[in-house]
Amino acid sequence: MATPMQEAPFVLPSVVFRPLRLTVVVAALFAVAVVLAYLAGATMFGVYLGIGLTLGLANALLVRWSVTSITATEHPMKSRMALNSASRLLIITVIALVIAFVFRPYGFGVLFGLALFQVVLVLSTVVPVWMKLRKGEASPQDASSGPAVAE
Repeated sequence: MATPMQEAPFVLPSVVFRPLRLTVVVAALFAVAVVLAYLAGATMFGVYLGIGLTLGLANALLVRWSVTSITATEHPMKSRMALNSASRLLIITVIALVIAFVFRPYGFGVLFGLALFQVVLVLSTVVPVWMKLRKGEASPQDASSGPAVAE
């Protein structure tokens, strides 16, 4: 008999996630955003964009922490991971929308910062895997199974 989907064990794919490098990139983008916004006469937009980048980084670090803690249990469940993800994303979305509404029009930079962080996150995980695959150091199966790679 098959195990129901919500009770099936959670399998974590191997992902290249380097939080220190990601933090440096976010800090650099934060600084560039503030400088460019200052030059455009809208310094606070750059500050809020940086806050959005920082919220995205905090979310990524919380994902790593929650995945590590959930998969460390004897029987990790997908439903627990889904509930954790939904509540975390709800909280971050509410924070971003409150900032965007209260500090409008520049507060909308938070939403742009969150979106920019997602692009940075995808690039920071895809490019190293793509380069390894291109050099022939890893097979495509290595990138989709096994334990998570941590820095």
